[in-house]
Amino acid sequence: MQFAQLKRRDFITLLGGAATWPLSVRAQRLEKAFQVGVLYPGVQAAMPSRVASIQSGLRAGGLRTEQFEIVPRTTDGNPAMLAPIAADLVARKVDLICAQSSAAVRAVRAVTGSIPIVALDLESSPIDEGFIANSARPGGNVTGVFLDFPDFSKKWLEALKEAVPQLTTVAVLWDSAVSPYQVKSVETAAQAHGFTLVLLEVRRPSELEPAFQSIVEKSAGAVVMLPSPLIGSSVKLLANLALKQRLPAVTLFAEFAREGGLMTYGPNLLGEARHQGIIAAKILLGADPGVTPIETPSKFEFVLNLKTANALGLTIPAIVLLRADEVIE
Repeated sequence: MQFAQLKRRDFITLLGGAATWPLSVRAQRLEKAFQVGVLYPGVQAAMPSRVASIQSGLRAGGLRTEQFEIVPRTTDGNPAMLAPIAADLVARKVDLICAQSSAAVRAVRAVTGSIPIVALDLESSPIDEGFIANSARPGGNVTGVFLDFPDFSKKWLEALKEAVPQLTTVAVLWDSAVSPYQVKSVETAAQAHGFTLVLLEVRRPSELEPAFQSIVEKSAGAVVMLPSPLIGSSVKLLANLALKQRLPAVTLFAEFAREGGLMTYGPNLLGEARHQGIIAAKILLGADPGVTPIETPSKFEFVLNLKTANALGLTIPAIVLLRADEVIE
């Protein structure tokens, strides 16, 4: 996708709900709606549902139809497009940018220290990345929703061990465009369980099938797929590859299990995008991102595909079935 084509993409005007807006803010913005940039480093097909969720959050946060419009931008899976698209959003002087993923946050921070950035980052530690000073008072122009990743590493490996008791070697599929923080977390969790890890780096959809072939060649008994826009945009392909290679697999994205993968555990992604929109509305209505605390997901889903477990010859313990929020049979 060429940058010129991206620049020609029409703005998406989002529908809002009735809410009371402070008079001082309303008086300043009568003639011009807030422009909210949305930067997503994944495929275009995944963008509409994310935009719709942010729209819902902006309405829930107190903005009406005429008070905001969305400027949606996606790299369509091409990492090389991230920096120029971020620069274009800043050049357009949008009022706020919703950055989805750590890579998007980094790209926007590189070109602006003044435009508020509301993150939805399920991949990195915002303090380790240098995005914020601390969670209670971020201290700059970045706030938003971040995931406490180490707990997820442990839960994914525990779930795989329960499904495959003889498991000793686990492949880890990770997108090197995102923070290495999550790799370090899963390595620490693997040591606690006595697992040997096989790390496989991917950056584009075309690299996924060769990666799964490599997993088989390296005799890994299962695979953990670390979250990134690439992984989240490719759940159907990944589910098919895991079934083809007869590999138990787990990731954060619930649609992976619904598309035929074995299991998922993580927050509701679209729900967190809505949460991102609520925080964005708060800032557009006058809150300072530097003193707006970082938030973490509060609701998590464990989805298990029992049909896939049977196809892989796995016996899922009753206690695991009872913990599942959704069992696909």
